[in-house]
Amino acid sequence: MARSRFTAFVTSLSFFVIVALAAGVGVGAFAQSTDLPWLTGTLGVIESLGQVWLNALRITVMPLVFSLLVTGIVSIADAAATGRIAGRALMVFAVLLVGATVYAILAGLGLLAIWPIDPEAGRDLLAGVSADTAATVGAAAHTDGLRAFLNSLAPSNLIKAAADDGVLAVVVFAVAFGFAATRIRTDLRRPLAGFFEAVAETMVVIVHWVLLAAPFGVFALALGVGLRAGLGVAGTLAHYVAILCLSQLGLILLTYVVAVVWGRVSLGRFARAVAPAQVVAVSTQSSLASLPVMIERARDWLGVPQATGGLVLPLAVAVFRITSPVANLGVCLYVAQLHGIELSLGVLVAGGLTALAVSIASVGLPGQVSFFASVGPIALAMGLPLEMLPLLLAVEVIPDIFRTVGNVTADLAVTRIVQGRETIAEE
Repeated sequence: MARSRFTAFVTSLSFFVIVALAAGVGVGAFAQSTDLPWLTGTLGVIESLGQVWLNALRITVMPLVFSLLVTGIVSIADAAATGRIAGRALMVFAVLLVGATVYAILAGLGLLAIWPIDPEAGRDLLAGVSADTAATVGAAAHTDGLRAFLNSLAPSNLIKAAADDGVLAVVVFAVAFGFAATRIRTDLRRPLAGFFEAVAETMVVIVHWVLLAAPFGVFALALGVGLRAGLGVAGTLAHYVAILCLSQLGLILLTYVVAVVWGRVSLGRFARAVAPAQVVAVSTQSSLASLPVMIERARDWLGVPQATGGLVLPLAVAVFRITSPVANLGVCLYVAQLHGIELSLGVLVAGGLTALAVSIASVGLPGQVSFFASVGPIALAMGLPLEMLPLLLAVEVIPDIFRTVGNVTADLAVTRIVQGRETIAEE
């Protein structure tokens, strides 16, 4: 079993992306040490091709997020209409997602204040930032202030806002559009939802095509980092992984507290109930693969009837990812400190609202696709550059394990909470 998992990993896209990152930084550092003009010139051309690859990913962000938000809201509204338990579960999802978003901002800022990025290492990593990125960083200041934030919610021209990376306006309009779609006749809503579902699936196919070239794209972008910063960037990337994992570990521990207090279950009982599902989550990095174990543990250890668990848990796997705002905002807060960007309250609110929205939009997407579909819009809403995301994607394997463990833990906690509320209602 362990051998087959290892074989699957070393043949996966994630493994090749990690290798490409290491190779790119290594080759760039070697070129830096040789100081050969023809070699650095050649590597500069390859680095430009990496920028083309990144732009191919960026072009899919707006239509993908808009389509996923519309279909996600319609599906959630349909689920809420199916019965009392489903509606109660969706309410619990919403409360916990809002709490997770607030926690994400506080934990991310707190961890980076206690354990900040080494200034010299950060400057080394940013040594390869292009002029376009510098312009993007400069544009972040324009998102500051309450007036600018409010104006960004409802621009006079949505197409222009999308062209200018005004993702928050697109998200707000998509949410309004999705809820409006739930109010029209069913015979009109279904083809409309089907159209946007088809658009989303098409965008996912395009992203898959682009990600097939991820090893080359990451290698090309890493060349510039290695050429200008050398091998010292490894320490910064390790620091990033540690910060992201610590923030998610804190969320997992808080989920235990929520389950005990709100779900009215002892800590030991809940811990024993979720442990097998967490093991499956670590080994598979898939909430869906953990679903059978979750249903069994909810029934045998948490006192949740098969009917309730069979409804709430699949619904949780389908529409609820509590670690999404925590991990995605953690990435953006790290990028902000890396670039030395001061984040105002308005920018943090914009990032939090966008994180809430894309936590719905990105549900069900593959790991590499969801990383760009989730983090990209939040970064744009906060006025942050996207050029670092491919490098951070390359080391996403370890944080992704914590994402899945956190989601599985929260799914079981929610199931217990919903069952507790149902018991009280019956009494």
